[in-house]
Amino acid sequence: MSTTRTRLAVPEISCEHCKSSIEGAIAPLAGVARVDVDVERRLVTVDHDAAVASAPRLVDAVERQGYEVAGQDEGPLG
Repeated sequence: MSTTRTRLAVPEISCEHCKSSIEGAIAPLAGVARVDVDVERRLVTVDHDAAVASAPRLVDAVERQGYEVAGQDEGPLG
């Protein structure tokens, strides 16, 4: 597995409920190794196998929770 790190800018993250909601939507996805939601920076960081859990799939998981993804970047981990 080649691990990719994707960062999603989510301006609407403002509390621990937001954090829990987003982590709960992304963590169970196949191919996701780690998810971290930084409330202060309004940033979601996901380490994942891009062949299994693509960036658009991660964005979709966040948006299904009612949050807009304003931007993203990704690259190989390590």
